[in-house]
Amino acid sequence: MTLSIRNQLPGTVTEVRTGEVMATVKIRLDGGQDLMAAITLEAVEQLGLAPGTPVRALVKSTEISLATSAVEGLSIRNRLPGAIVHLALGGAMASVKVSVDGSELTAVITKDAAEDLGLFVGSDVIALIKSTEVALASA
Repeated sequence: MTLSIRNQLPGTVTEVRTGEVMATVKIRLDGGQDLMAAITLEAVEQLGLAPGTPVRALVKSTEISLATSAVEGLSIRNRLPGAIVHLALGGAMASVKVSVDGSELTAVITKDAAEDLGLFVGSDVIALIKSTEVALASA
């Protein structure tokens, strides 16, 4: 299956916490970072997720925010540090490729945000991803 989702990060499930309807799944990415996904309990069961299960974390590029420094007091669980390796500014939007340990992420943000943040190739950023925006696929 081919997907339009730009960000497909390989990893291994390290923890599953289940609730009545939803579950949180902690994944150790191949680059060593931890990522949290909040998915339905039904999806956990259908994918057979348990510690040790190989998965791919899928994140749409429009669901990644960028920060130029550490952010305190924020509920976003996933914070992946990296450096910009490509920046394309369009009329309204910008596509930003970020190298993180073991992988690369693509974030699509507004051109205004990219300019306000002073982004450039080589600048350090932190990719911010809400756990509810992370989908999982069996590897």
